[in-house]
Amino acid sequence: MLAFILRRLAQSIVVMLVVALISFMLFRYVGDPIASMLGQESRLSDIEELRQRLGLNDPFYIQFARFIANAVQGEFGISYRLQQPVSELIMTRLPATIELAFTSALIALVFGITLGVFTALKPKSFATAAIMTLSLVGVSLPTFLIGIGLIYIFAVELQWLPSFGRGEVVDLGWWRTGLLTESGRRSLILPAITLSLFQLTLIMRLVRAEMLEVLRADYIRFAKARGLSQRAINFGHALKNTLVPVITITGLQLGSVIAFAIVTETVFQWPGVGSLFINSVQVVDVPVMAAYLMFIAFVFVVINLIVDILYYAVDPRLRVHSIGAGK
Repeated sequence: MLAFILRRLAQSIVVMLVVALISFMLFRYVGDPIASMLGQESRLSDIEELRQRLGLNDPFYIQFARFIANAVQGEFGISYRLQQPVSELIMTRLPATIELAFTSALIALVFGITLGVFTALKPKSFATAAIMTLSLVGVSLPTFLIGIGLIYIFAVELQWLPSFGRGEVVDLGWWRTGLLTESGRRSLILPAITLSLFQLTLIMRLVRAEMLEVLRADYIRFAKARGLSQRAINFGHALKNTLVPVITITGLQLGSVIAFAIVTETVFQWPGVGSLFINSVQVVDVPVMAAYLMFIAFVFVVINLIVDILYYAVDPRLRVHSIGAGK
């Protein structure tokens, strides 16, 4: 187990170094930080002084080593547009993105597994046919169109829910949350549903396909022959073995939810990290862009590491293979 974790950690470090190199190349070759800070009409002496102070005249490898050292400490410089430390900007908006992502992932996981099990156990029912037909919406329609449709129905026509913003928030030290206020919870509903639909559909279809396959396995027939109850067979044997690949997909989708919440945050004007990135791209705010790239890479690396460990713990075949390889 320890050797498995160490191998995955080594791979994760290599991935982060590659992403760090890409982020550093943004700093070096996208835009001119000196022009962004001083303006186009600055004097040559001021430009040279600032370049020297920022270390831009140092060799490539020294600048990259400095960038890595600062990134490990969570330092990505000053935003060209807002003239504030990038780390503070990220931390200010991070709670909004995390709350949206985890709420969406929870909706997708709970409803995806429930509907997947239901449609697998009752494959020929009318309800299953209706669910599978409606699930095509989550796969086919783009996220921004789903969001606009929900806004039109529930915010414009019915006026049940707000169409933008995060609502009232409460400060809990370094964390600002909207989950403790009614307006905050109501504001979260539409963007969370919008962001969860694709993941919900994917998980549901995966659970359904895997469970239908498992229910045809020989050991399920043996379990029925032993006289086990249908409930024990469906949930104690079939569902347990179905969840092995679901763990992998769910973990990867959680990373995707955080990474690709950009569209949803833009549609609903949600004050998260994704909307900060979009605004930074429009004005070529390179420090924020580089920090966002590193943040998303870190999220994917951590989630993949956790998923690999869970997969290793759940699937005994991996442990047997690892022991055999060690011999």
